Amino acid sequence: MSLQYRSQLTVNRDGVVGRRDFLKLVGATGSAGLSLTDHVSLHAAELRKQGMACILLWMGGGPSQLDTFDPKPGHANGGDVKAIATRTTGVQWSANLPQLAEQSDKLAVFRSLTTKEGNHQRASYLLHTSYVPSSSVNYPTLGSAVAHAIRNPTSELPAFVRIGRTQNSGNGGFLGTEFDAFQMNSATRMPDNVRPTTDEHRYQRRLGLLGKLEDSSGPEIAAGQIADHRKLYEQASRMVLSPSMQAFDVSREADKVRDAYGRGEFGTGCLVARRLIETGVTFVEVSLGNWDTHDNNGQRCADLCGQLDRPFAYLLEDLSQRGLLDRTLVVWMGEFGRTPRLNPRGGRDHYPRAFSAALAGAGVRGGQVIGTTSANGEDVDDTPVTEKDFLQTIYKGLKIDAGRENMSPIGRPIKLVDGGEPVAAAFA
Repeated sequence: MSLQYRSQLTVNRDGVVGRRDFLKLVGATGSAGLSLTDHVSLHAAELRKQGMACILLWMGGGPSQLDTFDPKPGHANGGDVKAIATRTTGVQWSANLPQLAEQSDKLAVFRSLTTKEGNHQRASYLLHTSYVPSSSVNYPTLGSAVAHAIRNPTSELPAFVRIGRTQNSGNGGFLGTEFDAFQMNSATRMPDNVRPTTDEHRYQRRLGLLGKLEDSSGPEIAAGQIADHRKLYEQASRMVLSPSMQAFDVSREADKVRDAYGRGEFGTGCLVARRLIETGVTFVEVSLGNWDTHDNNGQRCADLCGQLDRPFAYLLEDLSQRGLLDRTLVVWMGEFGRTPRLNPRGGRDHYPRAFSAALAGAGVRGGQVIGTTSANGEDVDDTPVTEKDFLQTIYKGLKIDAGRENMSPIGRPIKLVDGGEPVAAAFA
């Protein structure tokens, strides 16, 4: 048995099939003449039928925790940010997030994240993969790993869609280009190059010709490269010809819904994310960048929160009203936080020692705060949560075993998260 097959057989009911489970699958379906790969794909499809999905709201640049979910009113480090009451008794957030405060009963806010990476590139990679960058291993990003674990292999849309540009967040890594993100540079228009330039019959003839040309390629072109290329264009062809492509078209939504999300880039991205999840996409990452507020932090954070507040709040409400929130994990995070002390330019610098993130849906118990920071915001007072703990918690919400091992090209088994523990308090 190859290493590739052996790695696939590590999946248990939380995400990977164990040996006994696999034998049961084979016994139940062997008479149908299914191959080994068919059995694994069948199990993946069954997992996806559970409907688990994830929307990651990525705050590139590192959002200030004091200007969002962990304000320090009355302390010099708090700056001019005022705190407001939320729907959750005794919990206050920044006054920059008034609409989101009305959805606090759906959110578990983590105020005690802590890492050791204060560099944008390294920290972004760390929060997306649970690993520091390595010259020897290209780790898969969170969206790729989740898509690999629970995607529906029969879906005509990509399992992982990324809306907006993110820096150093990774891609399919050693899982292969099949699990790279489908990139949308803008949510306000249909993706680029997704409309055939000819009728479907001629389009299919051209695909057939391309296949014949590849079959006749000389031995200097590796068979693996041809197979990878063929898989990619076959997937792309199924996608562009699929009626499900309508999910990308926000013009099909009622004006009141578009207005509720907001017509800006991030708001429209959140709306597209909901539409894609509703259509069967497994993982959508929506980016809101420019949180690197080394100067004029107060005004810049107020502006950014103005872009964040309505879309985030309505996304939670909309998912809940449509019955999707129970099976959709919504994650809000950036690569680190900002220094509690303002610098001479009125800005806040990189600060991985103590910062905030939030989760909602997929069994997460909302209306709570996990962990606290000191009065000056400089230290975690209780319940420190590392990047490994937080990613373990994400995988738990998605019913994926974070100890699942995928096989690297050099035959090395690599866990989704090597270390850490899920934060039990996050779940009801």
